Amino acid sequence: MSPELTVRRMVHRMGYRYRLHRHSLPGRPDMVFPGRRKVIFVHGCFWHQHRNRRCRLVHKPLSNLAYWQPKLERNTTRDAAHRKALKKAGWSVLVVWECEVGEERLADRLADFLGQRQ
Repeated sequence: MSPELTVRRMVHRMGYRYRLHRHSLPGRPDMVFPGRRKVIFVHGCFWHQHRNRRCRLVHKPLSNLAYWQPKLERNTTRDAAHRKALKKAGWSVLVVWECEVGEERLADRLADFLGQRQ
């Protein structure tokens, strides 16, 4: 199952309700909680270049660097711009990395971010 679907199911089981990929928001967040003004992005460690040294899923491509390096840098630059624009518009942003999806403490982190169920 994809990391995004795993997080979506976890959040739903916890009793939170959300909207998917709201096109009117920068970056089309994976999950949008309009009443809370909160969004969650679920990022793949390779595609969004997770910078945690302990992450086993991120790596630098070994071939065709002229293609991959600028592409991955554009992704990270665009991600930062989207987070900044969302925060400026009054939204709280949480990024869940692919390597964090199987961790036990993810549910606690999500609950801390989302707050009390309404």
